[in-house]
Amino acid sequence: MSRFEPCEEFYRSMRVVTDRKQKRASNCGKVTAIAVKPAKQVEEKRRTNTKQRRVVVTGMGVVTPLGHEPDVFYNNLLNGISGISEIENFDCAGYPTRIAGEIKSFSTDGWVAPKLSKRMDKFMLYMLTAGKKALANGGITEEVLNELDKTKCGVLIGSAMGGMKVFNDAIEALRVSYKKMNPFCVPFATTNMGSAMLAMDLGWMGPNYSISTACATSNFCILNAANHIIRGEADIMLCGGSDAAIIPIGLGGFVACRALSQRNNDPTKASRPWDSERDGFVMGEGSGVLLLEELEHAKKRGANIYAEFLGGSFTCDAYHMTEPHPEGMGVALCIEKALMESGVAREDVNYVNAHATSTLSGDVKEYQALISCFGQNPKLRVNSTKSMIGHLLGASGAVEAIAAIQAIRTGWVHPNINLENPDTSVDANVLVGSKMEKIDVKVALSNSFGFGGHNSSILFGRYEQ
Repeated sequence: MSRFEPCEEFYRSMRVVTDRKQKRASNCGKVTAIAVKPAKQVEEKRRTNTKQRRVVVTGMGVVTPLGHEPDVFYNNLLNGISGISEIENFDCAGYPTRIAGEIKSFSTDGWVAPKLSKRMDKFMLYMLTAGKKALANGGITEEVLNELDKTKCGVLIGSAMGGMKVFNDAIEALRVSYKKMNPFCVPFATTNMGSAMLAMDLGWMGPNYSISTACATSNFCILNAANHIIRGEADIMLCGGSDAAIIPIGLGGFVACRALSQRNNDPTKASRPWDSERDGFVMGEGSGVLLLEELEHAKKRGANIYAEFLGGSFTCDAYHMTEPHPEGMGVALCIEKALMESGVAREDVNYVNAHATSTLSGDVKEYQALISCFGQNPKLRVNSTKSMIGHLLGASGAVEAIAAIQAIRTGWVHPNINLENPDTSVDANVLVGSKMEKIDVKVALSNSFGFGGHNSSILFGRYEQ
């Protein structure tokens, strides 16, 4: 026997190992069957029946250029008050655009710990404040909060831009030395941290993340939050969006895109969706948060139900980074899918809160898509909240969803201000005029679209037992 050949003892040990493997393999099917069957039975017993789960809106929170309470905000909209003014937060004399929907007065007192208020980016402060205001508006007191199953409570609030100022300040500090950088610059710049911090504060252990799809962010978050409830993964969700990009790098970036209005001498007239003299959108800032809840859960705690979430949809233009598809295909498809997924008849939709940002191509393409879907409905009324508060980027969809819900609640829809000479491509009879209008809103559609071709449509209706 060669000295490199294994000895007899080695062969005996290998035979033992091989025999064990063969025995294990021959029995593995039986073992698996015994182990899996009871587990499957347990899982089936625990699985929630999701077919009948309905989602309702039980709370709303806002931080906007027109007020920080849902009723104050909506009353200002109904009265046609503009929140657009000259930027005061920094010197923008050298910019071709010097106006925005800037929040002039804001306090986190009673909502966010002072230590965090000094460190966080404004987008997070707006988000935390709006989120907690939504809880208060929804009757979630400290006592109710303590009784909730925290594992079935989630937070899904996104941002298009994230903590731009925190990140920009870190870059400036880095020019001196990395030692000068804020140790919180990374976590407080990321878009997910607002949802995370709010969940930590509340102790909510359910679904928690953020979605960032540019200006369609809020609608993506709202629909996904509703789906978590429908699937039984949560009973209650805070959802929406927040952005605070009115800073030099934010303003400069959109100026470089040539996307902004330059009507600096008349700020309140600058945002003018569908008007023939529109020259670009106006930046805004703030946050909107909805409290969504499973119907039976809401009824059990005696919650005030503002509206019912009926469904929604997403599509992608797959066409251009910033321009909508020239035929509005992605938008029309999104609306059609939202109707199909929610089971809502097109004739039941009689109010649309449009994305309409006051850009030359976007306004018309959305209008054409709406007419292709609802053109046979003579009672359809369409408006744009952005005419008064500007474009809140990732927060716009949530704030506009709240406007739609308020329309359902009150029976009044706000005007389109600055619509003085409607574009020749639109029928002014479909658009709400310069004064608020009384409408019995049966189903409201809220649209949001974002750079990258992201389209989103969500539907709300009156809650009916």
